[in-house]
Amino acid sequence: MTRKLIVLTLISTSLSGSIHLSTAADESTASGSDGRASPVFGVTLPAGYRDWQFISVAHEAGNNNDIRGILGNDIAMKAIKEGTLPFPDGSIIVRLAYEYVSSDRNNAIFGREQSFVAGAPTNVQLEVKDSKRYASTGGWGYGQFENGRANPSLKIINSCFACHAKLPASADLVFTTYSR
Repeated sequence: MTRKLIVLTLISTSLSGSIHLSTAADESTASGSDGRASPVFGVTLPAGYRDWQFISVAHEAGNNNDIRGILGNDIAMKAIKEGTLPFPDGSIIVRLAYEYVSSDRNNAIFGREQSFVAGAPTNVQLEVKDSKRYASTGGWGYGQFENGRANPSLKIINSCFACHAKLPASADLVFTTYSR
């Protein structure tokens, strides 16, 4: 329990700071983008998203080995707190991803390796609910951003729905549940 509290404290501290993200792109990219809107879905980073409410934290091992802070806008938060599914149109869920790293400083204090924290930021991903505009992808549009700019990779953006579609229909294509 203490480890979870430490990780959550460090994540919330990290989320309140400014973000500087590394740039990554795939060989197959969309042309003509000014960097603000994600290809395929056209979603953009919403103003003030860093001040949205906390939904949960997640650690994904494997290839990503990252730690994520998940935030929601007011519409998404109301639905999550009330257990409303499917999410109403206008819901936006943002995932802030960071490298998952061991904290040498904290481990020295604890006397053993037990503390893991958010390292360098990697990207911001979001899903936007608009059941008419994104009808072919279950009502959700997706985007990934590095350094505040949309990742132009069609391969990356098209993989979002493919992954979310693996969830049961009862999840409305959303991985995260509310951490109370």
